[in-house]
Amino acid sequence: MARPEPEKPPTPSPAPPSPAVLVLGRPVSRAEVERLCERLSALARRAGPGPVTVDVGGVGRPDLAVVEALARLRLTAGRLGRGIQLRNACGELRRLLAWTGLDEALTTPAASGPALASGHALGLEPGGEAEQREEALGVQEGVEPGDPAP
Repeated sequence: MARPEPEKPPTPSPAPPSPAVLVLGRPVSRAEVERLCERLSALARRAGPGPVTVDVGGVGRPDLAVVEALARLRLTAGRLGRGIQLRNACGELRRLLAWTGLDEALTTPAASGPALASGHALGLEPGGEAEQREEALGVQEGVEPGDPAP
């Protein structure tokens, strides 16, 4: 007579990856931006889906170096299919971001899927007109053989 097989205990499912949080604990200089982008990339690759949270509570008095760092971090996250969310942003930093026009791009999380493909996740607005002396995006100028150089 065959013995019944003992029940195997259920295997625990792996814990979900934790959300990515990058903490800026001191004033940021332009020399640190590349290192911060590398740290954000490493965090984003190890963490679960969704935006990377950037805690800016420790940067002290915000300046344009902080704004530049945040803009570069946003670009880095966007290249990885992520966005960033700011945590502990003081009123002065929010006003500086608004003054530079980066407030919405840096304070709203990136979307995934179609919104990412269309550029919404990077804070870009669809449509619009080209500024004076700028070519419209997505327009490619053709050159015919024999045309003089501009």
